[in-house]
Amino acid sequence: MIVRERFRGLFQKYLLVLFMAVAIPLAVNGVVEAWFGYRDQRERLDQLLGVQATSAAAEIHDFIFDITNQLGWFVQVPWSDEPDERRRTEALRLLRQAPAIVGLALIDHKGLERLYVSRIGLNRIESRADRSADPAVVGARSAQVWFSDVSYHRGSEPHLTVAVVGSRPSVGAVVAEVNLKLIWDVISAIKVGKSGFAFVLDQPGRLIAHPDISLVLRGAEEATSKPFRNIRDAIGPAGAGFATSRDAEGREIAAVAAPVAGPDWTVIVEQPLSEAYAPIYAALWRTATLLAAGTIFAALLAYALAHRMTEPIRVLEEGTEKIGAGSFDHRISIETGDEFQRLANSFNKMAAELELAQQHQERIAKLKRFLAPQVADLVDRAGDDSVLDGRHAEVVVIFCDLRGFTAFSAALAPEQVMSVLSEYYACLGRAITQFAATLISFSGDGLMVLVNAPVPVEEPALRAVDLAVEMQKGVQGLIAGWRSRGYQVGFGIGLASGAATVGRIGYADRFDYTAIGSVVNLAARLCASAADREILIDAEVAERVRGKRPLERLGDHQIKGFDEAIPVFGISFDTVADIKPQGSGVIR
Repeated sequence: MIVRERFRGLFQKYLLVLFMAVAIPLAVNGVVEAWFGYRDQRERLDQLLGVQATSAAAEIHDFIFDITNQLGWFVQVPWSDEPDERRRTEALRLLRQAPAIVGLALIDHKGLERLYVSRIGLNRIESRADRSADPAVVGARSAQVWFSDVSYHRGSEPHLTVAVVGSRPSVGAVVAEVNLKLIWDVISAIKVGKSGFAFVLDQPGRLIAHPDISLVLRGAEEATSKPFRNIRDAIGPAGAGFATSRDAEGREIAAVAAPVAGPDWTVIVEQPLSEAYAPIYAALWRTATLLAAGTIFAALLAYALAHRMTEPIRVLEEGTEKIGAGSFDHRISIETGDEFQRLANSFNKMAAELELAQQHQERIAKLKRFLAPQVADLVDRAGDDSVLDGRHAEVVVIFCDLRGFTAFSAALAPEQVMSVLSEYYACLGRAITQFAATLISFSGDGLMVLVNAPVPVEEPALRAVDLAVEMQKGVQGLIAGWRSRGYQVGFGIGLASGAATVGRIGYADRFDYTAIGSVVNLAARLCASAADREILIDAEVAERVRGKRPLERLGDHQIKGFDEAIPVFGISFDTVADIKPQGSGVIR
């Protein structure tokens, strides 16, 4: 039952993870490729259709303006009242050279028709008909070159009237009728893909050029032109770029427009979207195929790996349970040649080192019971306790104890005495830890604290003075509460600085870290001499904190054990502001 539950859980997890690891990246990659492919294809289609439309517009522009340039030669020479046979010869030659020109009329500077030649009508020479009010003449005189709206000769063939005047009034004007069927050559040559093509609309939206010339011949019909006009309207202003619409058959298309300057026509190039986006559809099918294949592969791979991983994990589980229960001699045997075997070897190595690590932790924990935490950490970082070996060091020794504690403890029950001491030591312990000092020993109601050993600190004298002030403030706060309960006790502190021998002393089962030297005795004597609320320091400590903390010289005191009187200084903790050490201050 247990194996079955484990297998089912592993199989589901690895199946899900491996499926996600393979299928999701494929899906994301497919979506990203499709999106960027769509954008790239859209840009390419926009560029392709735009180039075709612009090219066709340019060719149509050249076709129209080639005619206007040829017409311009007729308005170079001023007219006279005599018939001009040369102009008639030139007009007939132009009809031969420009098949698109159906008819040509020359108007003199007075607005009189002097010559009319035509392919489909009768020629007229010197008819002198007044055409000064003709819209073509009026339009040309205002714009120099004038284009009419497209008209359909006999309701089918599109025609355009072009009028040109000279730069001087005396040269008159020329009016030509142009058959636009010849633009079909330009439009029919445009092929985009398999079924893309181009067509031309005039300003009102009538079809004037299309590869299917039968549609052009019906261009005046609303039903014929409307679908093409809808495409132009969907694109918007010519040159606005790529747009989608539907053609006359209802198919979705992509279209781009380009303007033809002068006659105000629009060239539109279109391509069915199904053809334009065929590469994207093919890419999507490839992605779907890869995704399906990846999904199947992920499922098979997940099944195989889950089956292969079940047994090694079961062995690992059993082995770790035994090691966790304390069987450090147990070894996990896995011979897979992969990460599971390396993991088993790591567990075996861990089992071999676990007991040693446990012993090490017990030793550090034991050190922390009688050493400051930073001292125990120093031993831990050093890898052994050689840092606690005896050596000479400049240290500041602090002694403190309660005044009147002997009488106090004799008058109260043991539980009350222990309660007071617990509060007392908790207060002093917080201050000692805060200033990274080393607690050396307890002695009833007294403490011995060492600064600058075994861990060196910056400005040990100043740190020791600040620690003593913090201790005095904290304990005096407790004393105020004790006295409200009738406990008459006080608290004094003594500090001394100097060279001492520091190191561990003791026997095989118990060691203490301590300091030995006259500086220890001096600090103890100063503490014994300190009254309640007093902090007594020697001259060396006073010299090191002079100007940094307020001092009061108390004269020379005869200290037991010293031949000469010792200068003694005091610090009133009431005048010292709350001071916190800046960082640990430890010198590494």
